[in-house]
Amino acid sequence: MTAEHVLSPVARSTTRTDLVADAIRTAILSGRIAQGETLVERRLAERLGVSKTPVREALIGLAATGLVVIDRNRRVTVRVVGRAELRKAYEVRLLLEPWAIGRTAVSGHPVDGARAALAEAGALLDGAGTAALSLANRRFHRELYAQCGNEFVVAQLDTLQDLAALGTVAVLWRDQPTWPEEHEEHEAILAAVESGDAALAEHLARRHIERSVARLS
Repeated sequence: MTAEHVLSPVARSTTRTDLVADAIRTAILSGRIAQGETLVERRLAERLGVSKTPVREALIGLAATGLVVIDRNRRVTVRVVGRAELRKAYEVRLLLEPWAIGRTAVSGHPVDGARAALAEAGALLDGAGTAALSLANRRFHRELYAQCGNEFVVAQLDTLQDLAALGTVAVLWRDQPTWPEEHEEHEAILAAVESGDAALAEHLARRHIERSVARLS
């Protein structure tokens, strides 16, 4: 009997490391931990009420996605996302995300989470909480592409969305507060997905991301 016949799939569980990583990621993307700030394992462990081991593992995972940087001396800092780097992230999103959203439209999977994220974003359009608005927009996009049926594309887009959310408030919206227009574009994309019009959803998503690339160029 071969190895694949004696092994059963391992269920995905949420570990302490996962929870720590989520907490740190949210703090970074919400702006509570600033870009360029040094992250000290001991202090994070004390604040989160855990040992240093899950913190260390979480930081290694976040470094793999590019959200934090670990230098040769093992000093960990939050990545500083500039205009050029943000543009590159958007350019890769442009290659992957419209296709993924089109596949979600074809799949017929419910996108109630996207509708909820859009409503949350709509309540933040006064500009008083741009970090929270950016996170709501990130959830909106993820709900739409996560049902595309290709886990490799989803993983790549998750990383790019982290960098986009990190840079949008600090770079894109700082110079051009375009969130009202982006919200209208989100409404149109969601309507196309909910109606099952894959071609239109893909077209609208591509145009939406292209506009951000143009602004960053």
